[in-house]
Amino acid sequence: MRLRFTLLACMLCAFACTATPSIAGAAPVHNRGLTIHAVPTHIIAGEAVFIIGQLKGPDHGNQMIRLYHRINPKPGFSLIGIARTNSLGQYEFTRQEGIVLTNRSWFVRGPELTHSRTVHERVDALVSLAASSPTGLTRHPIVFSGHVTPDHGGSVVALQEQKGSSDDWTTLKRGVVGPGSNYNISHAWRVPGAYDLRVVFRRDARNAGAASDVTSVVIQQTEVADFTIQSSDPIVPNGQPFTISGTLYQPGTTTPEPSTSVSLFEKTPGTGGPYRELTTATTDANGNYSFANEQSTTNELYAVKTTFAPARHTAPLFEGVQDVVTMQASSSTSTVDGHITFTGNVSPGKPGHVIYLQKLGADNDWHTVEVRSVDNRSTYQFGWTFGTAGTKQFRARITGGPANVGGVSAPVTIDVTQPALTSLPTG
Repeated sequence: MRLRFTLLACMLCAFACTATPSIAGAAPVHNRGLTIHAVPTHIIAGEAVFIIGQLKGPDHGNQMIRLYHRINPKPGFSLIGIARTNSLGQYEFTRQEGIVLTNRSWFVRGPELTHSRTVHERVDALVSLAASSPTGLTRHPIVFSGHVTPDHGGSVVALQEQKGSSDDWTTLKRGVVGPGSNYNISHAWRVPGAYDLRVVFRRDARNAGAASDVTSVVIQQTEVADFTIQSSDPIVPNGQPFTISGTLYQPGTTTPEPSTSVSLFEKTPGTGGPYRELTTATTDANGNYSFANEQSTTNELYAVKTTFAPARHTAPLFEGVQDVVTMQASSSTSTVDGHITFTGNVSPGKPGHVIYLQKLGADNDWHTVEVRSVDNRSTYQFGWTFGTAGTKQFRARITGGPANVGGVSAPVTIDVTQPALTSLPTG
């Protein structure tokens, strides 16, 4: 008799554990009379999440629905919200901005034994990046610093440099996220030029992998002390003029050398050919020279040389020409579950070059959310479906390459409203 009671107790316990998902229990795999739909299912940390669904069957109005979540890497689920269904059996929950910072899973329970399947939310960490200076000299390190949200102290991040025109990045150096979830990585270059950098956080149990926005730095050769050269702007938008100027001193001194003819030369970075002579000027009474209203559609290396013997020359000067990127949206307004198309173009032409759609995050920084390629007409297109209401900002970014420095479009703002629950999908 005792054995029968023991078996009966075990069976009842097993049934109770199956019927009632506990805080430490496993998540349901299939729905049982209750649907769930989380939008979006992939976010950047801090974005809002909208969870909706429907209770099936008769008598589905004004029924209590309980929302459970599990935050990685915790093993069990916990109750986080209660709502009631409308007359159609539909329910909704909103996880407001600033709450969902890590990967998690969701499911809901209804009356009796009804429950939904489990849906999973992927959450990208937020990675910021800033350079200690936008310009530098060869063999002199620049410090790159930033922050990872949420706190990932002890995790490894990688400083990467973009290569070519594809989504191809080379790791230059690694660093460890320290106290306050901050990091610092220093790096120096041996060759003058413009470099596009980002910092990457590799995924772990808590967050999906993520990359910072791109930061560009211009590296120049150390100047010749007695024959200087500089630009009015080391990076100019395509088609904009700039001025190259400097001072010629008598060899090995700080005494100006006036009335001397000097010539401006240029060549394309990365080519082994000779410099091409462009124009000449004469130094003034203080040894200064200037070449105004220079223009180029591509990056160039410039040098100034004395026109006549004795031959003297400046260090090479890198001048970056930045891509001009435009972007517009098919509409300035949308709704939850609504679709918007972003289109634009890049000049000079960049057929086949990778281009990124970026969204402004809760940290007031830009984060890449889509990757495409520029087509043969140097135009591009992105599509985006909205998961939550609010004011959303987007922009397009193209990275640099051998020909040009990368650029970004002006931000585009979309106002997203939430329609009636009855018009939304139910899972």
